[in-house]
Amino acid sequence: MSSVRVECVVSSGFGIGESPVWDEKEGALLCVDIPGRRACRWSPGSGQLQAVPLDAPVSSVALRKSGGYVVTLGTRFAALNWKEQQVTTIAHVDKDKPNNRFNDGKVDPAGRYFAGTMAEEIRPAVLERNQGSLYTLCPDLSVVKHFDRVDISNGLDWSLDHKTFFYIDSLSYSVDAFDYDIQTGKIDNRRSVYKLEKEESIPDGMCIDTEGKLWVACYDGGRVIRLDPETGKRIQTVKLPVDKTTSCCFGGKDYSEMYVTSARDGMDKEWLSRQPQAGGIFKITGLGVKGIPPYAFAG
Repeated sequence: MSSVRVECVVSSGFGIGESPVWDEKEGALLCVDIPGRRACRWSPGSGQLQAVPLDAPVSSVALRKSGGYVVTLGTRFAALNWKEQQVTTIAHVDKDKPNNRFNDGKVDPAGRYFAGTMAEEIRPAVLERNQGSLYTLCPDLSVVKHFDRVDISNGLDWSLDHKTFFYIDSLSYSVDAFDYDIQTGKIDNRRSVYKLEKEESIPDGMCIDTEGKLWVACYDGGRVIRLDPETGKRIQTVKLPVDKTTSCCFGGKDYSEMYVTSARDGMDKEWLSRQPQAGGIFKITGLGVKGIPPYAFAG
């Protein structure tokens, strides 16, 4: 096994860093700062972090086939023109729930943008329960609602054979699987494939590797864990120097590097003095596995 190395590559603290996505064309890492209301792009070559300020909490970003990006912003799906720093609303959800916002989102293998909502938090992981829903923005720009009564809609990804959808509702402390139909985007037959252990804390963002294993960032657990969804067993744990690890993705030239976002919201001075890199972005190398390129929204 190669030696695993964890390094902080962006230390300018994000309130809640989320939704890391590798943009191969730009050779850069996309991510968002939810309370900071900014979409960011970090270039490993120059070490430069660019940001586009937005008018609402932005919780996920994804590539778009026709150019630019798509984001979830407040309770809207929107298009983001990076060069012009312009945002165009595509669709609005949860109009009857003014206290809601989107959380994590990701594009499926057919180019649909899946994203879920939640109630605004009173403080980290404390909120009105069962207020969220899981949605899909389809390439024809219509919106499908899959189910409601979600607490904190979070990590999502698809199996390599495109037959299973993996999903995390954080406060269930579980990684769930659904049967997934790539033709229609429909999901059903929900079951749990992994229950988090106490010290792993709260499951947050998630990604899949080329061996079909899942990587889950554990909020307040200070780690990413690698799971086998077939056996329900944890295979590996990588600890980070911050507690509030939020999400993960593979990137770099051959997708052999893992990038992990983190948060600093809800940490007091003493906690921050112990973890000065809280809210930073971390790069993990030497994992010995690779990820798959992200899918782009087809609309």
